[in-house]
Amino acid sequence: MPEGWQWDSTLFRGSAAYYERGRLPYAPGFAETLARALGLDGRGRLLDVGCGPGIVTLAMARFFTEAVGVDPDEDMLAEAARRAGRGGVPHARWVAARAEELPAGLGEFRVVVFAQSFHWTDRDRVAATVLEMLEPGGALVHMSDLQDPPPETTPLPSPAPPYDRIGDLVRRYLGPVRRAGQGTLVNGTPNREDLVIARAGFESFERHVVPAGGAVDRTPDDIVAWVFSHSGSAPHLFGDRLHDFERDLREVLRLASPEGRFAERLPATEIMTWRKPVR
Repeated sequence: MPEGWQWDSTLFRGSAAYYERGRLPYAPGFAETLARALGLDGRGRLLDVGCGPGIVTLAMARFFTEAVGVDPDEDMLAEAARRAGRGGVPHARWVAARAEELPAGLGEFRVVVFAQSFHWTDRDRVAATVLEMLEPGGALVHMSDLQDPPPETTPLPSPAPPYDRIGDLVRRYLGPVRRAGQGTLVNGTPNREDLVIARAGFESFERHVVPAGGAVDRTPDDIVAWVFSHSGSAPHLFGDRLHDFERDLREVLRLASPEGRFAERLPATEIMTWRKPVR
């Protein structure tokens, strides 16, 4: 877990309702890319750890006999269940638990996915547990937006969201150190997942980058949802100043684009996989 920080249940409190609208989607075709890379054929079980509102779980469910999403936030799981109902995915189920509570009696899996969630866990402990939960030859998958992509030279059709000014506004309200639940992240979240996972005994590392799908239009409501979908600016952190913060946020957006239109490029998706050894 991040040094000096302890998990608590308020980490994403109030963010579930904003998550799907606010977050940019993973690159189109990420599920098919992962299915090809792992040779998925509709058999076996999927575990999505830190599943949030089920975005990756539901996209991957068709490649498995059962998909299980685990998350400690009850609101996130309720949103995932609603999305599963709308999408007609009856073989997905949702379990309220932290990664550190695994295996939680959930059984054996063919694939275990962490989609931008591994950094919130006790990584060495969780990786070792996942190794035991996988069938021989099963895969641990880490997914995220591609970090440090090459620069784009094609101009956007509308102004980009003013993320620097939004960050300044959040710090004005919440202080200079990033908030996370009831604590702060002085040094940010850890990286180098590859070292942690290899140390746990996984092997046969592969990396896949799924190209992005160009630019998307964004409204001020989309950007407000993006802000509230993050742990560092979750609605509960603002307390009785939430209304004032949203008013000031919308003013920042109005000044950046009086027409109320923004555009930003979809990020490429990075997929890293490791295998449990077959002994």
